[in-house]
Order: sequence, then structure tokens, then C-alpha cells
Amino acid sequence: MAAANGGVPRGDARPARATETVTAPGTRAASTGPMMQVRSASAPAPGRAVNEDLVFRFGPLVGVLDGATVPDGFDTGCRHGPAWYVRHLAARIGLAVAARPAATLMSSLAAAILAVRSDHGGGCDLDHPGTPSSTICLLRGSGDEVDWLVLCDSPLVLDTGDRVDVVADDRLETAMADLRRMAAELPGDGDRAAWFRRAVGLQRGRMNRTHGYWVAAADPDAAYHAVTGTASLRGPDAVRRAVLLSDGASSSVEQFGLFDWAGLVNLVTAEGPGALIDRVRSAERDLPERLRRHKRTDDASVVLCEFDPV
Repeated sequence: MAAANGGVPRGDARPARATETVTAPGTRAASTGPMMQVRSASAPAPGRAVNEDLVFRFGPLVGVLDGATVPDGFDTGCRHGPAWYVRHLAARIGLAVAARPAATLMSSLAAAILAVRSDHGGGCDLDHPGTPSSTICLLRGSGDEVDWLVLCDSPLVLDTGDRVDVVADDRLETAMADLRRMAAELPGDGDRAAWFRRAVGLQRGRMNRTHGYWVAAADPDAAYHAVTGTASLRGPDAVRRAVLLSDGASSSVEQFGLFDWAGLVNLVTAEGPGALIDRVRSAERDLPERLRRHKRTDDASVVLCEFDPV
């Protein structure tokens, strides 16, 4: 699919393997702040050529996006897919932050969502409930602080040395628990496909709605419903490590119970982000009864940020 803007990356297929990248040391979050070193890995679900996750770094900003997979046979009203959407959205977020470095991440994300509406060009029904969408997890260094934004189910883990905190947006899981109860009451007439179609319809009806859940799609207002915050990079409570995850990687804790959040941070630091994805793949194969999603495997992405004292 051709991009609507030549400066925005194409949504091309990527190799069906984990890709791990390392950002060379020496890059500061800001001229007077601690140094930030970044390692990342991302891989499509086994057997799939296209990765609908995306990891990126633009200077002091790092991010993980997780495009919503469209179930087979479902309409989206759009000629573009999730991979196209996450690549355009990532580029637009980077451009928005670069254009207005002092703006909040909420404001930059809203501007990026609005810009991607234009990238679609004509022919797409952006008010369709199945329009391409993505979760968001962003972390930005700024002098002696970091700020973050989490929208939907791509969590952020912050390690201060003495404490590990998880920044999560649990509204999707809350909505899904409610929808599962509602879907269980739907007449299926023994037709699993018909039941699934009705259940997906219920979920789409809750997207970007009050008392539902919020995700980046075509409405820039979703950005202002994100979970945001700021933490220090100096002092006894300074953030030393941060891990950004798509839900395909956070499932190692949330679904499979392979370790706790502190154990996840330690594994990623010691063995690299790709090692966490390897553990998830083994669990998807060996522990399918613990899955809470309808897919047996999922794209998985991990970004580790380490902050060193000046």
C-alpha cells in the first residue's frame, strides 16, 4: 500500500522473526539529564509475516504501538491495515514531539492521530467502528525527569531500585470482562462463528466511549483519556530502568505467570528483550490453558530503557 505522505513509512511486511536493536550509549535524555540507553525486540506471532506491533525511538522519546488485529471476515471501512496504521502513527508522533518539544504527550498524540486521518486520503470511512487502531506506550526523557503515556493494554514498568511500579490502563480488561458476560447471554444457536461476530460487535461498540475503553484510532480526543505521569531521574526514588511492553509480551506476567514484574525487568536487563519474547513463545506453546485472549499467539514487543547517572 502506498503511503499518503512520502515522509511517512510504509506498512510493509517484516520478516517473521524477532528483531533486536540496541541504541548506542552516549545519548542523553536532555543536555543535563542522565544518559539513556535503549534495547528493544519485536516479533510477529509465529506463522505470520506481518508484525502489527511497532517499537521506535526519536531522540528522547521511545514507544511501543500494538495495532489491533482484524478478525477474518470483519469489515473496517478502511483500505489500510493495522501495520500501516502503527507505522504512520509512530512517524506522526515523532514529528509532533519534534515540532513542539514542550507540549504534553497527550497533546502530541492528539496531533498525531489527527495527522493520520489525513494520511488515509479519500475512500476510508474513519467513523466505522472497525477503523484501524492501536494501543500506545510512550516514555520521554526530559532533563532530570521522564514522562509517560499509556493508552489501552500496553503497560509500562518502572524500576527505582527499591520498588517496581506498573503503569497500566485496565479499562479494556474491565470492558472485556463485562462484554464476556454479555456475550455469554447472546443467542448463538450453536453457531460459534455467529456468536463470535456478535461478541466483536459488542466490543467495537465500547471502543472510545465513556464507560468503555480508549485506544488510538481516528478520534484525537482519545489521547486525552490516556494514563500519564512524570517521575524523577535523580535522587533516592529515581527511575533506573523502564520497560515498555505490548500485551503480547506482558502476557508473560499477566496471563502465564512466568515471573513477577521485578523478575521481568531483571530478565530483560540480564538476557535482553528478545529473551522475554522467547519465554512467551514457549508459554504460548506449553500453557495454552492460561490464555485469556482469543488468539493462541500474538505479536510481542519489548523496549528496555536504562538511565545512568551523569
